[in-house]
Amino acid sequence: MSLPTTTYSIIVPMYNEEAVIEHTYERLKEVMGRTGESYELLFVNDGSKDRTVELVRMICEFDLHVRLIDFSRNFGHQIAITAGMDHAQGEAIVIIDADLQDPPEVILDMIAKWKEGYEVVYGQRLKRKGETVFKKLTAMAFYRLLRSMTTVDIPIDTGDFRLIDRKVCDVLRGLKEKNRFVRGLISWIGFRQTSVEYVREERFAGETKYPLRKMLRFAMDGITSFSYKPLRIAAYLGFMLSLGSFIYLLIVVFQRLFTETTEAGWASLMALSLLFNGIILILLGVMGEYIGRIYDESKGRPLYIVRDRHGYSANASEAEESSPIEAERLKHHAP
Repeated sequence: MSLPTTTYSIIVPMYNEEAVIEHTYERLKEVMGRTGESYELLFVNDGSKDRTVELVRMICEFDLHVRLIDFSRNFGHQIAITAGMDHAQGEAIVIIDADLQDPPEVILDMIAKWKEGYEVVYGQRLKRKGETVFKKLTAMAFYRLLRSMTTVDIPIDTGDFRLIDRKVCDVLRGLKEKNRFVRGLISWIGFRQTSVEYVREERFAGETKYPLRKMLRFAMDGITSFSYKPLRIAAYLGFMLSLGSFIYLLIVVFQRLFTETTEAGWASLMALSLLFNGIILILLGVMGEYIGRIYDESKGRPLYIVRDRHGYSANASEAEESSPIEAERLKHHAP
C-alpha cells in the first residue's frame, strides 16, 4: 500500500541551537498550518554538543509532523542540507536555518510562486538587520566576487533559504561531490527559477555558526567548485611577477655596472629569491586547493553518517540512497 503524499518538507540544519530550536519549531508549525496541506519538519542535527537533539527528540514524541536526522559527528552545514534532501518526502522542499534570521512566514510567498509553476524559489535579502558593518561589507563582497569568479549565474544576496521542486531535489540527490556548495549546485542545474525578496532579521538567540574563518572556507568551496579562474589568475600572476623580477634584475645589473649604490651580489640574490619563491608558493597554494578536492572525491567515503533517526516508521527503504551505512543499520535493527 502506498504511503500518503507529503506536500511540503521543511529542512532545518542544526548545530548547537538549543536556545532557539523550540521557538523555531513553533514558528514553522504555525506557518505550515496555514497552508492547510500535509507537511513534515525535518530537523538535521549536525553534531551538536548541547541539548539540541534532546529537545527535538521530545518534539518528535508528540508531533507526527516532525522528523530528526542525527549525525554521528559534525559534517558541515552543506552536508546537513544534503542529508535533509536525501530524506525529504515532500513535493516541494524548503531549506531554512534554525536561527530565524530568515523569517518562516516568507515560505508562504515561496509556495505561491511554486504553485505558479516555478521550480526553484530563492529568498533574496533586501536588508540585513543586527549585523556589523564588517559583516555586511564582507557578505556583499563575497556574493559579488563569487558571481564574477564562477561560470554559473549565482544570484547575489541569496543564501540557502529557498524552495525547490521534487524534480530539482531528485537531481541534486544524484550529485555526490564532497565539497558542496548547495546554492551553486541549484543554480547550475537550471530549471525555472525566481526570487522572493525579504528583510533578514537579527538572530533570535545564540551565536553565528559562520565566523570569518568558515566564511572564507565557504567562499573558497564556492569558487573552486564552479570555476578554474583561480588557476588562470595564478598563472597570470606568476607571469607578471616573473616579468617584474626580470625588469628589477636588469636594474640591479645596471646599478652594479654603472653606479656604486649596491653591495656586490646581495641585491640581485634577494630580488630573485623573494620574488620567485613568492611565485612558487602562490601557484602551489592555488593548485593545492584543487588537488585537495580531487583527493576528497577519490576516497569514496559517504557524505555523512547517521547515528539515529526519530519520527520515521521502521522502513529501511526510506533511507535509500541517503547513507549506505544508515540504510544497512536500519535493515538489521528495524523493530
